[in-house]
Amino acid sequence: MQYNFKAIEEKWQKHWLKQQAFHAAVDAARKKYYLLEMFPYPSGKIHMGHVRNYTIGDVASRFKTLQGFNVMHPMGFDAFGQPAENAAIKNKTKPDLWTHKCIKEMETELKKMGFSYDWEREISTCDSDYYKWNQWIFLKMLERGLAYKKASGVNWCPSCQTTLANEEVVDGGCWRCHTKVEQKDLEQWYLKITEYKERLLEDLGQLQHWPERVLAMQNNWIGRSSGVDIYFGLKGSAKIIPVFTTRVDTIFGATYIVLAPEHPLVKELIKGRPEEKNVLSFIDKVAGESKLVRTSSDVKKEGVFTGALAVNPVNNEEVPIWVADYVLMEYGTGAIMAVPTHDQRDFLFAKEHQLPLRLVIAPQDGSVKPAQELKEAYEGDGVQVNSGEFNGLNNLEAKVRIASWMEQKGIGRIQTHWRLRDWLISRQRYWGT
Repeated sequence: MQYNFKAIEEKWQKHWLKQQAFHAAVDAARKKYYLLEMFPYPSGKIHMGHVRNYTIGDVASRFKTLQGFNVMHPMGFDAFGQPAENAAIKNKTKPDLWTHKCIKEMETELKKMGFSYDWEREISTCDSDYYKWNQWIFLKMLERGLAYKKASGVNWCPSCQTTLANEEVVDGGCWRCHTKVEQKDLEQWYLKITEYKERLLEDLGQLQHWPERVLAMQNNWIGRSSGVDIYFGLKGSAKIIPVFTTRVDTIFGATYIVLAPEHPLVKELIKGRPEEKNVLSFIDKVAGESKLVRTSSDVKKEGVFTGALAVNPVNNEEVPIWVADYVLMEYGTGAIMAVPTHDQRDFLFAKEHQLPLRLVIAPQDGSVKPAQELKEAYEGDGVQVNSGEFNGLNNLEAKVRIASWMEQKGIGRIQTHWRLRDWLISRQRYWGT
């Protein structure tokens, strides 16, 4: 006897619907179990990726039901945003008409698959009954000072005409259309997640059984760094350039400083100098690069001299001020001190541009090479040399002593900086809240 898939499946699907077989009603006698898969974007028809993921969820739902749990297994549609809008544009219709058409088609297809969804709990994020709560939450955040607007540089996709998070920039291009991402200054809405940076970091300790790799990624994303803000002077001016470092033990080896191309002081420094045109051209070039590419370890770092000099406050030595692509305005103060002998990135940059080298930490075993003979930066621990009154100290002890000395002299301040930045939530789209 031949198995009639269509007739048998339709029969039982109708029976399940009539009996409300997958509806989660209140039942104090059974333990609750909530199961939710990621909602689909209703920008077309379902595909094999949907079938795979939702089959896995359906197996889990039915298994828990057989174990005696009262399973709530809802379904909905992530109906706002770029995919739905782009699909509507492509099909020459309005986003709301296209989206609701796709929702109806996907509902039919998912029901034919026989998934154990409680369709009475279905939601669509483009329905006002749902998104009014998005708006309510936003207004509450605004009232509490957790939502605010500011102008800043953002990743911009010229094709999609919208901003992108750093994670949405892949190999310098938009994750969606692969167009080269640009840097653009826009006034944007932000959520102040930095208000909770300490709690975010502390609560990672409560995540049991999470992979170490994931916890390390989260730690790095929050990025707490303890160090010193060092007050470099600007030659010929009363201005101060704060430079953050976690390696204050290497301050006597700083032979140049580097500003981010976006640093507000750059254009003031170069105004009227012979280097002005060259620096402005470099800034325009970097504006077309994503921040991920700029900081990537396998991309050659580029920079230009501003023509200006800074004064190292620990020894009053004049050092050149450069602008380079690998320094970002969002981290620290947007300015770094460069110690080529003890930082590989600085070492390669100094070699490329023939900048001076000075060793200030020698290996414990006494195997000291002249700075000019180094083939790579020495980034290990050791003994302070060429460091004034701190010569002979272990560098870990020197870190503490130098930081305290700088605070006492008013030429630096012990400080904590965070890599975490407030969450940019603006999107330049019509179809969304």
